[in-house]
Amino acid sequence: MGYVTKPDVKPLLDSILVGDCLTELKKIPTASVDLVFADPPYNLQLNGDLTRPDQSKVDAVDDHWDKFASFADYDAFSRAWLAECRRVLKPNGALWVIGSYHNIFRVGSTLQDLGYWILNDIIWRKTNPMPNFRGRRFTNAHETLIWAARDASSKYCFHYEAMKIFNDDLQMRSDWTLPLCTGAERLKDEAGDKLHPTQKPEALLQRLMLASSNPGDVVLDPFFGTGTTGAVARQLGRSFIGVEREEAYVRAARARIAAVDPLPEEALKTTVGKRAEPRVPFGTLIERGLVKAGETIYDPSHRIAARVRADGSIACKDNSGSIHKIGAHVQGAEACNGWTFWHVQRGPNLVPIDLLRQQVRSEMAKVA
Repeated sequence: MGYVTKPDVKPLLDSILVGDCLTELKKIPTASVDLVFADPPYNLQLNGDLTRPDQSKVDAVDDHWDKFASFADYDAFSRAWLAECRRVLKPNGALWVIGSYHNIFRVGSTLQDLGYWILNDIIWRKTNPMPNFRGRRFTNAHETLIWAARDASSKYCFHYEAMKIFNDDLQMRSDWTLPLCTGAERLKDEAGDKLHPTQKPEALLQRLMLASSNPGDVVLDPFFGTGTTGAVARQLGRSFIGVEREEAYVRAARARIAAVDPLPEEALKTTVGKRAEPRVPFGTLIERGLVKAGETIYDPSHRIAARVRADGSIACKDNSGSIHKIGAHVQGAEACNGWTFWHVQRGPNLVPIDLLRQQVRSEMAKVA
C-alpha cells in the first residue's frame, strides 16, 4: 500500500502565482501558511466620474477588478477566497484583511460565518486623506483592518512586548496613524501616473507583520498588486506567496522585490515578554552548578543574607522557603520578585541571580 505525500509549499515560496485568486489559491497546500494579508477589491460602486470643484477628474478606483454585479456576487466571492485562505492557514495562523466602509462589514460577517475568530479591528487613520470634493459627506479619513485567528482555539502569534516598545513603552492601541503611500514609494507607470490605485504604505505592512509573525514565517497575499507584502516580507526575513492576475502589477512587483535588501539576522530579533520565555526554576540553577547548595545569597545592598539549600529553598534567620517567599519576608512585604532581589557574590561584584537564569534560557534556546 502506497503513501500519499503531503504537498510541499517550498516550491511556492517567494513567488507570485499569476492568475485568478480562486484558481491559484487551490495550488497552495493545506495548513502551510502562517499569516495572510488581504487587500481585496472594495466594490466601491462608483457611478460616473468623480470630479473636484474645478471640474477636474479625480483618479478614483474604477478598475475592472473592483466591479461586481451585485452585493450577492461580492459576498459569494468573499466567501470563496476567505474559505481558501482558512484552508491554507496553519491551525495557529491568522489573517488580516483591510477595507473601507463599502465592504469591510460584509467581509467581517463572512469571516465569522466561516469560523474565523476576530481578535481586533484596527483603524488606520490617514494623515493625508483625499478630501470629500462634493461636500455631501464627512471626509473618508480611515480604513479598517480586521485581525482574525483561524479559529477560536488558535494560539496565534502576537508580539505584545515588542509593539509596546515600538510605541515608546505604551500599549499599542487599535488606532494607527500613518500616511497614504506617496512620494518615491508610490509606483508609477511610463506616463508618470499611479501604477496601482490603492497601493498600501510599507509602514502599514511592517507594523502588522512585526506584530503577528516571526522571521521565517510564510505570509500569503491573495491580492498581491504591486508587491508591498512581498517587499516587506523580504526585508523582514519572512517568506511570501503572492497571487495576482494583472500582468503589469506582477512585473512591477517582481522588480520591486528584487531591489529589496533583507535586514541582517540581528536586526530581526523580536523582544518577548517574560511570559513567553521558558520557565526556569531556582532549583535548575543549583543543578547546573551556577549557584551551589550552601552558598550565601544577598539583597542588593549586601545587608541581608540567606543560605541556599540543596532542595532549592533558602533559609534566612527564623524562616525558610522559596526565593520569593523569603525575599518578601525579610522586607516585610506581601510579595517579592526573588529573581531580581537576590544576588550572588562573583569576585568583587554582586550579580543578580536573574542573570544566571537568563544564561540557562539562552542555552535552552540554542537547543531548541
